[in-house]
Amino acid sequence: MESGNSNTEINNNPASSEGEPLVAAAPEPVAPPVAPSPKPTAPAEDSWKNYKPKTNQDNHPPRSRGGSNAGVIVGVIIAILLAGGALAVSLINMLSPQQTQPTSTVSPEGYYAGNSIEFEETSIANIVSKVTPAVVSIISEVRTSSYFGYGTAQASGTGMIVTSDGYIITNKHVIDGARSVQVITDSGDTYDNVTIVGTDPLNDVAYLKVSGVSDLPTIPLGDSKTIAVGQPVLAIGNALGAYQNSVTQGIIGGTGRSIQAGDSSGNNIEYLTDMLQTDAAINPGNSGGPLVNAAGEVIGINTAVSTDAQGLGFAIPISAVKGMLNNIIDNGRAERAYLGLSYITITSEVAKEFDLSVSQGAYVHSDNSRQSAIVTGGPAAKAGIKDGDIISKINGVQVGRAGSISTLIGEYKVGDVVLVTIIRDGSEMTINVTLEAYRG
Repeated sequence: MESGNSNTEINNNPASSEGEPLVAAAPEPVAPPVAPSPKPTAPAEDSWKNYKPKTNQDNHPPRSRGGSNAGVIVGVIIAILLAGGALAVSLINMLSPQQTQPTSTVSPEGYYAGNSIEFEETSIANIVSKVTPAVVSIISEVRTSSYFGYGTAQASGTGMIVTSDGYIITNKHVIDGARSVQVITDSGDTYDNVTIVGTDPLNDVAYLKVSGVSDLPTIPLGDSKTIAVGQPVLAIGNALGAYQNSVTQGIIGGTGRSIQAGDSSGNNIEYLTDMLQTDAAINPGNSGGPLVNAAGEVIGINTAVSTDAQGLGFAIPISAVKGMLNNIIDNGRAERAYLGLSYITITSEVAKEFDLSVSQGAYVHSDNSRQSAIVTGGPAAKAGIKDGDIISKINGVQVGRAGSISTLIGEYKVGDVVLVTIIRDGSEMTINVTLEAYRG
């Protein structure tokens, strides 16, 4: 469990916690973008997820859960058209045995070369033409209930194909409560044989599989650890559930943001951390679509947009999903690797409060004075990590600057061994930790 409120990778708060007043958006029918799909038996409507600022009542720095950087918590709404206004537990099914590795663009200089490239006037159209074939619209059928009884309605979102044999990444809230899922490609091909392979227990991410395919276009995965504030990006998705693969342009406005989510009824609160902030317009229906750098690589999954500001959207760093994706492809198991500890992301305020010798990293600490921050029998416990340790690096990558513990560990599979650098009593040491599956 790493959590950051105490951040636990295991969210001490499971990935959903702490609610705020919510504001519902006006209902709108969902319009599937290309192929006709079954008509709902009940009216479809937008079920926006609203986010409101969380006030820091005790004047202590915010702690993020799920192992991410604690940042200013802003009010946002998840950008997706959901029908019926209620979200349910998502399905988890076993995947088919086809195995093809996700594509990834690597240059001699590493991924940072991709994140440092600037757009040229002619490059945007070229990037869009290469990326959009792998961006799909996702139409899910959900069950609704009302005073008049039960019915069905449709919800619309976006996804991206990451392997040629049909693995797709999207947001978990796009398929929550789905009785069936349909995928529509940019070229108009429609697939109904879609399985929900699994969902991330610590993040708003879901993994789908289209059966019986072998030559689908794919989108290259970039490196969100090397993102620079101010770098240009494109957001692509099924805007408003009607305008398939709409493209907007902006920049990265910040990293390590924390947001709090809930649906229009004020329920199903989610707490998401370590988010990328962008002013590229994200609209309802864009959820699950790619945030792309100027090299045409995915660096984030578009997830949310602010209701209280102009041009304030949020995306999940792509590095956080790679480990679970590879675990599914290689081992056939929808498992997320974790360290098994609670922590507080270190800021200058946290360093002052706890009299720490460093100004960034993760402080292994539990908010409950009667409970250890280390999960009994977990990977961190077995490796000898202790309460009060400061975790400064994961496999040589700086915690905080490149991402939270949860995001950095999210790059690895269950069973991988990572080198964890810690500071204990003023001395730095490194420890090998074998990652295990998060058990919740």
